[in-house]
Amino acid sequence: MTLCDCGIVFRIMCGNGFEIGSWVVYPSHGVGKLSGVETVEVDNESVEFLVVYFEKCNLTLKIPAVKAVSAGLRKISTKDDINEVFEFLRHKSKRKKAMWSKRAQEYELKINSGNPVNIAQVVRELYKEGGEMELSFSERQMYQQAMERLAREVSVVENIDESEAVRRLEMVLQAA
Repeated sequence: MTLCDCGIVFRIMCGNGFEIGSWVVYPSHGVGKLSGVETVEVDNESVEFLVVYFEKCNLTLKIPAVKAVSAGLRKISTKDDINEVFEFLRHKSKRKKAMWSKRAQEYELKINSGNPVNIAQVVRELYKEGGEMELSFSERQMYQQAMERLAREVSVVENIDESEAVRRLEMVLQAA
C-alpha cells in the first residue's frame, strides 16, 4: 500500500503481479520488502525498476521490472510451501561422500536458487553432519547462511520472530 498526496491509501500492483509493500524473495539476497517502483531515463527510454529493501543486510536493490521474474524475484512462499519444507526436514539426510569443495559449490547454488526446499536440503545435510562430528569453519558459515535464509522466510510466512523460526526448524531437524 502507499499513500498518495491526497491522503488516500491504495494498492499499487507492479508488473508480474508484485504488490508494493509485499514480501518478496530475491535468490541471492533472500527475503526483502518491495518498497516501490522507480522510473529512470536510460538512453532516452523510461525504464521501470522494482525497489526491494532487504532489512537484514540494510540493502536496497533495484531490479528492472521487465526482468524481475527472469532474475528470480518471486513472491514469498505460502504456508503450504513452508509446510512442505518442514515435511522435507523431517526425513533423514542421505550422506554425500563428495569432497567439500564440490559439495560447497552445490550448496551455494541451492542457497542462491531462492527455492526454500533446496535451502532446506542444505540445512538438513549440514545439520546432520554437525550432529555426528564438528563442522569446519566453511561448513558452519554455509549452514548459518542457509539457516538464516530459510528462517527469514519461515518467520515472515508464519508471522513469528526469526529466532523462533530457527528454534522450530532445529526442533524438526533434531527429531529426524
